[in-house]
Formats: sequence, C-alpha cells, structure tokens
Amino acid sequence: MMSVQTDKAKLPLSRRVLALTDPDRPWLLVGTIVALGVFFAIASPAFLSIRNFTNIGTQTAIVTIVAVGMTALIISGEIDLSVGAVLGLAGMMAAIVMRDVVNVWAVGVAVAVATGAVVGALNGWLTTRLMIPSFLVTLGMMGIARGISLSVTDTQPVLINNSSLSSVFGVGAFLYVPVPIWWTLVAVVVLGVLLHGATFGQRVYAVGGNATAARYSGVNTRKVKIWSFVLVGACVGLAAAVLTARTSAARPDFGTGLELDVIAAVILGGTSLFGGRGTVVATVLGSLLIGLLNNGLVLIGVSSSVQLVIKGIVIIGAVAMTNFGSLQRGAIH
Repeated sequence: MMSVQTDKAKLPLSRRVLALTDPDRPWLLVGTIVALGVFFAIASPAFLSIRNFTNIGTQTAIVTIVAVGMTALIISGEIDLSVGAVLGLAGMMAAIVMRDVVNVWAVGVAVAVATGAVVGALNGWLTTRLMIPSFLVTLGMMGIARGISLSVTDTQPVLINNSSLSSVFGVGAFLYVPVPIWWTLVAVVVLGVLLHGATFGQRVYAVGGNATAARYSGVNTRKVKIWSFVLVGACVGLAAAVLTARTSAARPDFGTGLELDVIAAVILGGTSLFGGRGTVVATVLGSLLIGLLNNGLVLIGVSSSVQLVIKGIVIIGAVAMTNFGSLQRGAIH
C-alpha cells in the first residue's frame, strides 16, 4: 500500500486532488447522477434552473462538509457515528458563547470548530489508547453529546443575533453563489489536498490498507487515526457554524440522523468501510446523489414515506453497481 501511495505522490498535485488517476473511480455513480438529472428534468420543468441547482448545493452543504472529513477517517479504518450529535453540541456551544460572552461571529465559529475538534480528539484517544472499537466509542459519544446539548439549555433553542455570521456563513452570497457552497468548496479543497497531496494522506491510506505494515514502516498509526478523528470533528464544527448561521439559532436536536446521510455519501463514493480506499471527489459525488434525490423527489410531489423507499433502493443499487464495477476491473487486471 505504501508503494502505491508513493507512486501517486509523484503525480501532479492537481491530478491527485481530483483523483483522476484512481483506478476505482465511480463512473457508474456518475452515470446514475446523470440519469436521475435527466429524469427529474423531464418530470419537473423547475428542475433545470440556476436557482434550483444552487438550492441543491446549499441543501447538501452540511452533509458534504462532514462527509469529506469522514472520508479520511473511514479510509484510515475507523468510523464516527457521533457526528450528528456533535454538530448539535458545537452549534449550541457557539450560540451560548455569542449570547453570553462576546457576540462576535469569528469567536462563535472558532468555538464551534474547536468543540468538534476536541470531541474528535477524545474519540480518537479512546479508540486508539483504550483499544475500544470506534463504532462503540462514537456510539457512546453520540448519547453524551446529545445529552449535553439538551441539558445545557433545558432543551430550548438559543437564538443568535448576529447579522455578520448570517451573511458570512449562512444566507449571504459571493459572486452570486450562496456562501454555504463556498464553505463546502473550502472543505473539499483542504481535505483533497491533505489526502491526495500531502504526506499525511499517504499515511492515512497506508494505515487503512494495512496498519501492521504501516507501523513497521515507521508510521505512528495511533497519531494518524487521532488526527483523522480531529479532522472529522473540525468539519462537523464548520458545518455547525453554517447551519446555525442559516437558521440564526442553535437547537439541541440539530444534526439528528446526519450520520446516516454522511456515511451513505462516503460509501456511495466508493470508499471502503474496511479502509485503505476512497477519494474526496467521489464522496462529493455521493453527497450530490443524495441531494439530487431529495430535491427531485420533492419537486415531482412524491410523499415523504415513498421518498425513503426510493432513496433506499437507489442507494443500494448505486453501491451494488459501483462494487460490481470494481470487481470487474479487478478481474480484468
């Protein structure tokens, strides 16, 4: 695995970031997205509009920001089920600081990101130092984070009265593009460079591919995994800032069920749950597929209960086709 990543490191940075050389590109996923786009365009005239496309980007921003961080963690061989609850906690902490301490948007954002990063570090420490599976650690952290969010304000939302926060992170626009989309691009670029253009990324792939071999090669596997958890937490904090800015409030139930969409987006993008394989751009495609489904089904008037069934079928089908394509390529090579 280390030799594969070393060969990749010799490629131009732009190609590594875009993952154009990865042999497991989810082309079938791209085909699914195109097919769905054509279907929804025919079924609803409102689908093919700039406004609707920006709505899709804005609606998927939270999932995408967290999913690109989750990609690094899953590639390293771990998983975080607490991201939804931690998002609610990070938003709540930021709102309380802005309400009771200093009403400065930069401080609120810093608190949100720091809260997510600290919880991520704790998840990583418990997983690597106490040798507890990350599935169980983060499952427990999900309850802890949600319980703290509910108790600090007695289950009540915290309003945020800061127009700068809203314009910079929530409802503003830059070059006619909503700011949540810009922050999504920031997260994608940063994680793309870290995973596909930096030594840290090579170590993440090595640890996920074969932790024992990576350890004998001199890689500090515990450190790599802890930092992967921290990256997820920081992404969760950024997503919390975007969400609270959009709603001008923090609620303790924010992020409920987020972990399901995030993990679905990552796996749809072809990232292996066993670690060692995946790309940031493919994860963005997985998130886009979920957002496209949510948006298109609403436009054509499908009931919420039927939406769940259709989304489940499409997700299972897309993953099955992607895995079949990977098996076929393996058989050919």
